[in-house]
Amino acid sequence: MSLQYAAIDLGSNSFHLLVIRRVNDEIQVVDKLRERVRLAQGLRDDKRLDGVVRRRALACLSNFKQRLADVPTANIRVCGTNTFRKMADSDVFLAEAELALGRRIEIVSGQEEARLVYRGVCQNLDVSDEKRLVIDIGGGSTECIVGQGDAISRADSLYMGCVDYTVRFFKKQKITQQAIDKAIIAARLEVGSLHRAFKSIGWAVCYGSSGTINAIQDVLAATGRNPDEITELDLTWLLGEVVQAGHVDQLRFQGLKPERAEVFTAGLCILYGLFRSLAIERMCASTSAMREGIIADVLGRIRDKDIRDETVRRMGMRYSSDLAHSERVAHVVDELARQALPVWGIDTPENRSLLNWAAQLHEVGKAINYTGYHRHGSYLVANSNMAGFSRRQQALLAALVLGQRRKLIPSRISALVGRDATTALKLIVLFRIASRLCRTRSPNPRPPIMMTLNSHQLTLGFPDGWLASKPLTLGDLIEEKRWLSSAGFDLIWTG
Repeated sequence: MSLQYAAIDLGSNSFHLLVIRRVNDEIQVVDKLRERVRLAQGLRDDKRLDGVVRRRALACLSNFKQRLADVPTANIRVCGTNTFRKMADSDVFLAEAELALGRRIEIVSGQEEARLVYRGVCQNLDVSDEKRLVIDIGGGSTECIVGQGDAISRADSLYMGCVDYTVRFFKKQKITQQAIDKAIIAARLEVGSLHRAFKSIGWAVCYGSSGTINAIQDVLAATGRNPDEITELDLTWLLGEVVQAGHVDQLRFQGLKPERAEVFTAGLCILYGLFRSLAIERMCASTSAMREGIIADVLGRIRDKDIRDETVRRMGMRYSSDLAHSERVAHVVDELARQALPVWGIDTPENRSLLNWAAQLHEVGKAINYTGYHRHGSYLVANSNMAGFSRRQQALLAALVLGQRRKLIPSRISALVGRDATTALKLIVLFRIASRLCRTRSPNPRPPIMMTLNSHQLTLGFPDGWLASKPLTLGDLIEEKRWLSSAGFDLIWTG
């Protein structure tokens, strides 16, 4: 029996859907869909989407929804990129988009996007220790990653893309030498001092991933100039050709698809700027991209090789978390979650994982200062580069760390997680109780805890006489009852 898996890359230029199946540990592509939505082009000065592009994006997602009908929800990951990150009304549009698609959409950070690009490109390369530079020019951002084999040494996401630069420098579709010079200078300024860091790491082979880079390679191949790679001389020749064309309508190169013509010149300028700034001699175009990296992540999560687990483990080690204590808290909160989450209707693998990750990271703020360590820890979680996490997941995790102690203020949680506030508060309540019950850090096993719920009333059941022998725990529960009541929860107990 073969299962299907799907990745959706909601880029600033195009939306991509990749469906694969795994048969006897072999991956076979089942379907690929792409629609040129030009999301970045519809972003107005107030950072809100105009109506035409909004409707175009939602229509595309509705089409994708039909194709995903037979793919298990757990086997799908949907990632929104640069334009989603920049959108002023992202929560509003996100709700509309998720309704149209019928699936949760993760808005990923620039560094997470870069990681997924690199992982995607590596899927189609031989296993080796070669040093690689991978570049992906998207509609709203450009990712540059240096690594060795599968390991990333440095990843950066730059604020330049073929759609953004088209709007900025070639808005009326006229192509002049002056506009090209301005676009190249802007690209080189965006790269800034990055070239020094990348050159110090070094690479042996450069790979290019994206529609822009593959379109350039297609033109070079179709015109007979260079079928195998891209060089600076090739780019210089192409720049001369586009200036001679003078207008987007006149870009009629062999190998150039008509729908790519509008953003072709801007992408070419960005790539030329990167070649000059990073002193790239030659580049090999890769047909793999972020969507293949997303698929690799999905398969990893299903095989219990979730990159997020490793990210949390490393972060805990970096800030010297007490591993034994974290495991005790994780055990207790899991015991509570198994009883509470189904009753609340929020029993999902993600929520279980969030509670486990929070247990591992809830004390990282102590590396800064014990006083207010929940605030320090929340800041670290919210602002660190956490591989594998979407912005939403990172915000939820930061909210759990913030809400673990002291007064629980729903408005603060809502400010962090927006429309996920109701779920976040319930997870926080469970985490606070677990943390209280583990406060003494005793390695001795605890008795089973029975929990019953009635809406916002939580009843904990302990063995008869157990609390009488644990005055500190009893005192903590009395104090916690007071804190939770201010947030609308009623905590009671027996035993």
